[in-house]
Amino acid sequence: QVQLVESGGGLVQAGGSLTLSCAASGSIFSRNVMGWYRQAPGKQRELVATISSGGWTNYAESVQGRFTISRDNAKNMVFLQMNHLKPEDTAVYYCNAASGWGPGFGPWGQGTQVTVSS
Repeated sequence: QVQLVESGGGLVQAGGSLTLSCAASGSIFSRNVMGWYRQAPGKQRELVATISSGGWTNYAESVQGRFTISRDNAKNMVFLQMNHLKPEDTAVYYCNAASGWGPGFGPWGQGTQVTVSS
């Protein structure tokens, strides 16, 4: 059974940091590009970062230089280190397998809420 479980969200002041974790089970992790997505209230879900199985990374312009995506292939986990957080980063964050820079194609987990206060 394919499952994605996100954790690590919380409430933080602007300028602060958080690290999100995603535990993936099943075949969705191996050999796939993994991505972190976010969805703010009233907005569509957007892709913020991806990482290939070999470690190549891509970032949305809005988070470039502030967020770092990484993965532990041995543990089937993906991480998102978020620094210099801004109120506009407030959203529910999800991880998923990505088809390049595109929508996730696995089952969506429950996500983890990140709230940045000004």
